[in-house]
Amino acid sequence: MRSGSPCHDRTVRAIDHDERRSRLGRRHLLVGEGGGASVEDVARRLVGLHASDPATVFLAARRRVPRLTVADLERSLYEDRTLLKVLAMRRTMFVVPLDLVPVLQASCTDTIAAQRNIFLVTGSVLRSNEGVPMMTVAATTCAYHDTIGGACSRESNTLRYGHHTAHQHACVDNFLDAGSRWGLTKRDMVSNINWFMNVPVGADGTLGIVDGISAPGLSVDLRAEMDVLVVISNCPQINNPCNGFDPTPIGIQVVDGDPA
Repeated sequence: MRSGSPCHDRTVRAIDHDERRSRLGRRHLLVGEGGGASVEDVARRLVGLHASDPATVFLAARRRVPRLTVADLERSLYEDRTLLKVLAMRRTMFVVPLDLVPVLQASCTDTIAAQRNIFLVTGSVLRSNEGVPMMTVAATTCAYHDTIGGACSRESNTLRYGHHTAHQHACVDNFLDAGSRWGLTKRDMVSNINWFMNVPVGADGTLGIVDGISAPGLSVDLRAEMDVLVVISNCPQINNPCNGFDPTPIGIQVVDGDPA
């Protein structure tokens, strides 16, 4: 795989700020009758309640389940065990129903924990939610690759760069389109790997998306350790300087056995 990406654009109806806020409120179960009858239902529909701060999970749950008490949530967590606290996306704590634990765990936990490094380099192993090696970084001419920056979406683009970007195609669109051909939906998506992307983490834990460390012609070779489905988005991001505001094509070669 070689660095770069093309730019795709898809014209859709523009939405104003009021409509965007309304959509976000409904999506996050904060308005109308969007909340669930139980905290388990809410956690499942949101694919997890943020819980890095001890109070946030109680506040988030109480806002969406009006009659919920602290005792109710603690019973679900510590007695009935219908909910579990797990370390997941961006190494952040979430509360999820037990059946969703493998989904969040697959997002990044095993791969990062096994190598004790948030960056992928030569020799790094990509692991499944059961800790099974799926692919190995056999070689790379880029210093390292990112695991925590996430994928661009239309929603994140409008928040970061302005409402005028709402019509622009994004990586999440690419992932959903490719996954749908295999019967996968948004619920099946896990955190992606950003090959060639530079997302440094400061001493205080803050991170940023900055100018890339890649260059034309750099590459990464992956060796499949089992049958895997690989979904690639050649990022169409044109608003961030990480690719010089000029996405370019990538080259992909799939071979049987070790590459020559």
